[in-house]
Amino acid sequence: MSKIDKNKFQFVKRDDFASEVIDAPSYSYWKSVFTEFLKKKSTLIMSGILILILLISFIYPMFSSYDFNDVSKINDFSARYISPNGEYWFGTDKNGHSLFDGVWYGARNSILISFIATFINLFVGVIVGGIWGISKKVDLIMIEVYNVIINIPYLLVIIVLTYSLGAGFWNLVLAMTITGWIGVAYFIRVQILRYRDLEYNLASKTLGTSTFKMVTKNLLPQLISVIVTQMSQMLPSFISTEAFLSYFGLGLPVTVPSLGRLISNYSQNVTTNAYLFWIPLTTLVLVSLSLYIVGQNLADASDPRSHS
Repeated sequence: MSKIDKNKFQFVKRDDFASEVIDAPSYSYWKSVFTEFLKKKSTLIMSGILILILLISFIYPMFSSYDFNDVSKINDFSARYISPNGEYWFGTDKNGHSLFDGVWYGARNSILISFIATFINLFVGVIVGGIWGISKKVDLIMIEVYNVIINIPYLLVIIVLTYSLGAGFWNLVLAMTITGWIGVAYFIRVQILRYRDLEYNLASKTLGTSTFKMVTKNLLPQLISVIVTQMSQMLPSFISTEAFLSYFGLGLPVTVPSLGRLISNYSQNVTTNAYLFWIPLTTLVLVSLSLYIVGQNLADASDPRSHS
């Protein structure tokens, strides 16, 4: 072996303090979440579509004088059934209404209902599910409540309540949330049972940690990805439910526009002046699809096992 040239090396003195330092890259959970989230091209595309729809839906109606019930132009034949053009981007209907205005007013109402119903169901479901999973006494009661409610078709509950309470924005939200949280609560309960008896939770319980603190500090942080998964499924589901009910004349009053109401009103235009039917339907599909894909990608990114 050739002789080592000491001039090419630098000798380092022993440092007892440096040997105690943990030399590892820093890890930030939320930074890793968004790094993984933004890696996928589908996230960027669908997020762009979703942000654009949300911005137009909530900003444009502030500056528009659109009235869904205005029939002042019904005798103005020159304003009726104008195909999409530079002035009327989505065309007009038989009453001379601009479909562009109608779509964004309707999208705003549909999205608002979906977001409010999702938030209430998740909030109640996560809290009840957390207590349900950690407390054996609560489990005995809630499992019986769950068995009764889950055997009643959810859509039937909504239809009966909308008939009983009458058409209205908050009545529809109440109908969607009065039993909708039970499925979330049961799902959270099952997940908590997986973590409840792990060593660090048993040690925490032995040291006298309160049940509430165990749920909020020890257990729920482990469930972020499954909670986001639930959210990604519920948002498009509630939009579809609202559209379904409005299509059959339930839920919102007939004087309030929504994507489902527009699709119902223009269903006879599938072949004649087809833009009236297909544009609201396409908007509904884009909203639901973008919410689902963005939510699923965020749920995948929220799982620490996916972090590199």
